[in-house]
Amino acid sequence: MDTQGYSAAERLERLPISGYHRVIFIIIALAFFFDSMDLAMMTFLLGSIKAEFGLSTAQAGLLASSSFFGMVLGASLSGMLADRFGRKPVFQWSIVLWGLASYLCSTAQDLQALTLFRILLGVGMGMEFPIAQSMLSELIPARRRGRYIALMDGFWPLGFVAAGVLSYFLLPVIGWRDIFLVLAIPAVFVLAIRFFIPESPRWLEQAGRGDEAHAVLTRIEDKVRASLGRQDLPEPIRLPRLASAPGNFFSALAQIWSPLYRQRTLMIWSVWFFALLGFYGLTSWLSALLQQSGFAVTQSVYYTVLISLGGIPGFLMAAWLVERWGRKPVCVITLLGGGVMAFLYGQSAVFGGNVGLLIGTGLLMQFFLFGMWAVLYTYTPELYPTSARATGSGFASAVGRIGSLLGPLVTGLVFPITGQGGVFALGALCFAVAAGVVWLFGMETRGKTLEELSEVK
Repeated sequence: MDTQGYSAAERLERLPISGYHRVIFIIIALAFFFDSMDLAMMTFLLGSIKAEFGLSTAQAGLLASSSFFGMVLGASLSGMLADRFGRKPVFQWSIVLWGLASYLCSTAQDLQALTLFRILLGVGMGMEFPIAQSMLSELIPARRRGRYIALMDGFWPLGFVAAGVLSYFLLPVIGWRDIFLVLAIPAVFVLAIRFFIPESPRWLEQAGRGDEAHAVLTRIEDKVRASLGRQDLPEPIRLPRLASAPGNFFSALAQIWSPLYRQRTLMIWSVWFFALLGFYGLTSWLSALLQQSGFAVTQSVYYTVLISLGGIPGFLMAAWLVERWGRKPVCVITLLGGGVMAFLYGQSAVFGGNVGLLIGTGLLMQFFLFGMWAVLYTYTPELYPTSARATGSGFASAVGRIGSLLGPLVTGLVFPITGQGGVFALGALCFAVAAGVVWLFGMETRGKTLEELSEVK
């Protein structure tokens, strides 16, 4: 079949899901997993670092927030870089950067050096997250796109659990510095990305590089045929055609604020900000707050890991529901459910002797909140065209990271005044605001191709 007259979207959307798609998914998801481990590790190490350096709660909050400051920078820059120069090179360099920064964290001898290296680590992580969701959304057909991106985000709670297990067993033996050294090793994973992950044909096409897009698509189609063990592929179906838009470095930024996308941008920025303000204001301090309630270090790490296990069925349920119910209702439900359970967890944490209540409400809180993450990472790249998808996702993530930056700081300041009950009530309020914004201003994207969504008024 001669497919050269068809667009990249038309050729990609007709492909059956194959082992080749799953290999791409696994590689991107594992990169996401290792990144998440590095980010989550501060939850488990903060108490030990605080004790070693003799930090106040405000200083500890500043350290916990430092990665998010870097993520604001990384997410802002990576989106524009990826929309201008391609997804693949930015994705590769982000992993190299966070691997190097994790190694440097292991060498830090004072608070200032550790804070600087955590900022650098945040830049790398901030670059990787929005590019991962953009790449996957552009390579997976619409009928399975939501499920695969939601499952990719599920590697975040798995990374969180892995970070907790690693710190539980290694922290008493080797200390927090060597744990950061261990986390630097997965950066060699970039070699796999170089050989197996293609550049996005959708991006190549809209950038005016049609011949390269055709060559990449031909290789993808050959790999899908080989994976399926057959030579015939479905006939492409005509889809809306979008004009090429190579532009300059700032063209995509202007596009996400154009009349067609302005409401989407305001909506998703607000959701990311309030959701991450609440989430990181709580989870960055989970272990440290348990220690404040009288639990030993190893005990607090154990309970935090146990609570985070609730996120695994949470993201699996969200991955199923986003294709059954749609992105918008699942986003609202997970935010509201997370808010209710965060409030109840805070009240149970006040009564530290009731461990069963603490763990039960904590498990349900993480069930909803990690489900929320799965929906956010699915929903955000679907709101923008290929020419501005990474920029739109990157800036939404960057605004969210401002919330992430403020969350631990606010917690460190509020906790001495209101106690744990007040901290978790504030987090619950943030989730309620985010849910209201999605309900009032969000659009549904389920089942539509990215090109169809780009034309919706």
